[in-house]
Amino acid sequence: MRLVLASTSPARLALLRAAGIEPETVAPGVDEEAAVAALEAERGSALDPDELVQLLARLKAEAVASVLGTTDALILGGDSAFAFGGVTYGKPLEPAVALARWHAQRGGAGVLHSGHHLIDARTGAGFGETARASVRFAADLDDDELAAYVATGEPLAVAGAFTIDGLAGPFIDRIEGDPSTVVGLSLSVLRRLVRQTGTPWTSLWNRASGL
Repeated sequence: MRLVLASTSPARLALLRAAGIEPETVAPGVDEEAAVAALEAERGSALDPDELVQLLARLKAEAVASVLGTTDALILGGDSAFAFGGVTYGKPLEPAVALARWHAQRGGAGVLHSGHHLIDARTGAGFGETARASVRFAADLDDDELAAYVATGEPLAVAGAFTIDGLAGPFIDRIEGDPSTVVGLSLSVLRRLVRQTGTPWTSLWNRASGL
């Protein structure tokens, strides 16, 4: 069975490859800010983290599904957001924003929300689920470490301004929940969604694990 990843995220791609899956990757081309703003304006209130990541995961999967049409494939959309101190954070994009977040986060804990939406392109049926993992940051991070980390550029394009599978791994003291959720998608959630389509998980294996 083909798995099409509606994302160009290197972290999600690496996770799937390590799990024995070489997906096709398609950039979904979704205007995320516009989609969120439109729904929030319609509702008259902000989306909570679960609603946010589910909306964007679904829109990404649907965008790719509309291009591929009916075909023998499963299409996965995903999105992540980090909730800390009552605020939901996406990608910081700017170094000053990333640095400010790290100064606020050190010694504290937040929750990474990872939305998944899987479309069975054979039938058009869609299945969604959100995974969550709590992340606690080291309290002894000094200003020089944080400045050096932000200067690498790594935190600018990831939700919450951190990764666990890169340079920020040593800055994280504890994770409660599925660790792959923090990387970009929950493999256990994906397996459940795949099985809901009636597809054996092992039918997605098309490469040697870890290669």
